Amino acid sequence: MAIPQGFSYLSSYLDEERQRKLLGAVRAVVAHSPLYTPAMPRSGKPLSVRMTNCGSLGWLTDRDGGYRYQPTHPDTGHAWAPIPEDLMRLWREVAGYAAPPEACLINYYSGTSRLGSHKDADETDLSAPVLSVSLGDDAQFHVGGVGRTDPKERLILRSGDVIVLGGAARLAYHGIDRIYPGTSDLLAEGGRFNLTLRRVNLPD
Repeated sequence: MAIPQGFSYLSSYLDEERQRKLLGAVRAVVAHSPLYTPAMPRSGKPLSVRMTNCGSLGWLTDRDGGYRYQPTHPDTGHAWAPIPEDLMRLWREVAGYAAPPEACLINYYSGTSRLGSHKDADETDLSAPVLSVSLGDDAQFHVGGVGRTDPKERLILRSGDVIVLGGAARLAYHGIDRIYPGTSDLLAEGGRFNLTLRRVNLPD
């Protein structure tokens, strides 16, 4: 199949210096808003990734509340840390959208983590793209069409890669099939951070 129009894969967009600087900013976010284990709605089954957020809003999921955005961390009750300037700069460089992002979902993948096929559809502003950044170990990524059973393309995401889901690809199904441990030395503990910038609400 052809990858949906509006899907951009920016291989090695962030050089090593920018990756390390961004990783430092991510660690500062995690110190303020610790990683936690999210759960599926209704079943309460834990996801294999741990997550946190930064920005005025954060995306989360749990058994009782389901998929949603809220301004506070579910465990600490504190407001999320601000989105680091390095990520705001990246948004300005590649998003092609005037309004700034309001949320950055941070997923940490260990060597055994996966993320099933899904689409990002909990936002009011679906005209804004979703921007995704990879830091750490390689991951096998898939992207399909707007239907869950549509054929999928697969590619390997490496540290420093950036993906933009916009246009027709904004509601494309996508996910992470597997992690390749030991393919990057960026994270001392191994694994992979994925940072997903999102605009949630329509601009004023």
